Amino acid sequence: MDIGSGKDLADYHLHGTDIPYHLIDIHDAGYEYNVYQFMNDFIRAFDDIVRRGRQPILCGGTGMYVESVVKGYQLADAPVDPDFRHRMEAFSDEELTARLAGYIKLHNHTDTETRDRLLRALEIQEYRLQHPDAYPHIPPMQHLVVGVLYPRQTVIERIGLRLRERLQGGMIEEVKALLDSGVPEERLLRYGLEYRHVTQYLRGQCSYDDMYRDLYTDIRRFSKRQMTWFRRMERQGIPIHWIDGTLPFADKVEAVLRLFRQPDAERE
Repeated sequence: MDIGSGKDLADYHLHGTDIPYHLIDIHDAGYEYNVYQFMNDFIRAFDDIVRRGRQPILCGGTGMYVESVVKGYQLADAPVDPDFRHRMEAFSDEELTARLAGYIKLHNHTDTETRDRLLRALEIQEYRLQHPDAYPHIPPMQHLVVGVLYPRQTVIERIGLRLRERLQGGMIEEVKALLDSGVPEERLLRYGLEYRHVTQYLRGQCSYDDMYRDLYTDIRRFSKRQMTWFRRMERQGIPIHWIDGTLPFADKVEAVLRLFRQPDAERE
């Protein structure tokens, strides 16, 4: 899953420097990964880097995964509890939502979009009460959150360019190889974006032009949701230092280094 997931491994060998990386290629294609597992994997990588006297950098576009570390999410790997779900069958969605609101503050509608999500969210909270030691402990750390900001029109143009490069670089062949290797079609459809649309194209459910158009539209929408997530992080008190993406590469690097050199009070 190299192309569709955007590993961009060549970027770790830019300018004649090999940059060590972690948490890439740690599971087979099709594996059901989640934020709880990520937090545990992150802690192991973080501790390893710090022990070697290096500066850890968490880099990625998935807002929830970044926020899980910055805010120290309290998550547990709660197993499915058939007995609990059976007991909950007697309650309406409204009653279950009220029950969940008694455990956590409902920041968005993700946990209440469907009854399955609602039951799962309640299941996790019930497990949390019964197993308080099952949560990963995020070690104390200071955060410097940096984002790269482009004008919206530039973002749209870059999305189109990147999508064309991915399609020309073998993304369709990658998805076909995943299907041929036994990765379930339903799994790829759940991954969304490239994997969903290319799978639909390979299964004859849409034309190439329709696939390209719909995928391009969905990626643009996804990029807007990403920015909405980061703006929400700012509103909740997490400062994000935005770097002008239109600057030359060397200037962007220097802007980040200046932030690292500044005392905390000046950054704020």
